[in-house]
Amino acid sequence: MNITLRTLIAAAGVAVAFSASAQTATPNIDQRQANQQARIEQGKATGTLSKREAARMEAGQAKVQGMKQAAAADGKVTRAERQAIQKEQNKQSRRIYRQKHDGNKK
Repeated sequence: MNITLRTLIAAAGVAVAFSASAQTATPNIDQRQANQQARIEQGKATGTLSKREAARMEAGQAKVQGMKQAAAADGKVTRAERQAIQKEQNKQSRRIYRQKHDGNKK
């Protein structure tokens, strides 16, 4: 086997591995989860979220994370799965906002 053929086979293997990982990669969902968790932490630190409210918000974050893991379990996150996760993230974002701005303190 000459070097060109080996290189071609290796490149094909890398391309297949990359495409498989790209199908389950969810960078936008991951970044949004991190942002929303930071909002919850900030609310806890400033006292705009009570312990009970923060616990509820974190449970909502865990639900979204579970949806993401279930979607990626088969090796591919479909458009419909991604949209369902984003819809739940939208709900969670609104809940965080409302709870942080409802006037309840520690």
